[in-house]
Amino acid sequence: MARRIRFVEALREGMRQELERDPSVFVMGEGVGPHGSCFRQTEGFTNQFGEDRSRDTPISELAIAGTAAGAALLGMRPIADLMWIDFSMLAMDQICNQAAKLRYISNGQVKVPVVYRMTTGKSKSNAAHHSGSFYSWFINTPGLKVVVPSTPYDATGLIISAIRDDGPVIYLEHKLLLNARGEVPEESYEIPLGAADVKREGTDLTIVATGAMVSFSLAAADALAKEGVSVEIIDPRTLMPYDGETILASVRKTGRLLVVDEGFRYCGFGSEIVAFVSENAMDFLRQPPRQLTTMHTTIPFSPPMEDYVFANPERVADAVRAMMKAQAPGDRCNG
Repeated sequence: MARRIRFVEALREGMRQELERDPSVFVMGEGVGPHGSCFRQTEGFTNQFGEDRSRDTPISELAIAGTAAGAALLGMRPIADLMWIDFSMLAMDQICNQAAKLRYISNGQVKVPVVYRMTTGKSKSNAAHHSGSFYSWFINTPGLKVVVPSTPYDATGLIISAIRDDGPVIYLEHKLLLNARGEVPEESYEIPLGAADVKREGTDLTIVATGAMVSFSLAAADALAKEGVSVEIIDPRTLMPYDGETILASVRKTGRLLVVDEGFRYCGFGSEIVAFVSENAMDFLRQPPRQLTTMHTTIPFSPPMEDYVFANPERVADAVRAMMKAQAPGDRCNG
C-alpha cells in the first residue's frame, strides 16, 4: 500500500528500513543523533537504534568522510551526513582521493560501501556557502556514483540501492524538495542506480532535468501543453553512471533537446549530456541542443538576485518556446 509522504520522510524511511535489515548499517555526522540532523532526516534514529548506530560527530567534514571510508573498509555500511554539498570541499581528499580509489588500487580486494549524503541547490537566501550544486566535481571522479532523486518515491528506492552498493555513492537531497509530497509504498524497494525515469511523455521536445529542475520542467510542460507543445521529461536520477540509452531514445523521437540543470554550464552535467547526444544522435536533431543552467556566479543572498541567477518554470517554458520557433536546418533548405 502506498501513502503520500514528504521527501524527507521517504528518505528517512528508506534509511530506517536498511538500519533494521542490516546491522552493519549506521549513520554518522554533525547533529544526526538526538537532534535528528539539520533537516530531520535522521529523526528518531537514536531512540530506535542507539548512539552506536546514530553517531554524532565533531565539526570536521574531513574526519567524517575519512572515518566513514575506514568503517566501510572494515565491513560496515556507513551513511555519512555532510549537511551541505558546499561543505564537501573540506572532505574532498577522503572522498575523491581515498574512498573513490581504494577498490581500484587494491585490485578489487576491498569494498568501500559508504554513502555520503548532502543537501544541494538553492533554497531561501542561503547565499554563497549553502546554495551550491557542485555535483560535477564528483561526476568527474572515477569510482564514485552520484544520485539526485527528485521525488519521495525515488528518494526511498535510491537511498536503499545506494546503501546496498559496494562502492562509494554521493547521495544529494535538494533543499526545495524536502517537503514535497508523493506516493511511496510501505514495503521496501530498490531503484537501480543508473536507470533514468520518463517523468512525462511527449513528442515535440526532450527535456533532461535534474533534482528540483524536474518539478520546474513539469510545471513548464503543463503550461506548454495548453499551447499545443508536447514535452517529454527525462529524469536521469543517477548522474554517474547516467542512462544514456533512455535519453537517446527520447531525442530520436522528438528531435530536440533542452537540458535543465542547476549546476553551472561550463564542464557540467548539462554539457556532458549535450556532448553525448551530439555524438550519438546528431542525425536525429532538428536543431542544436541547448542548456538552461544556473548563472556562472557566486550565489547571492538577496532574494531578487538569487531568483535572477537560477532557472524557474517560466524560464524553462521560454527556452522551449524559443526552440520551437527556431527553424531547423532542413526547414531553411526547404524554404
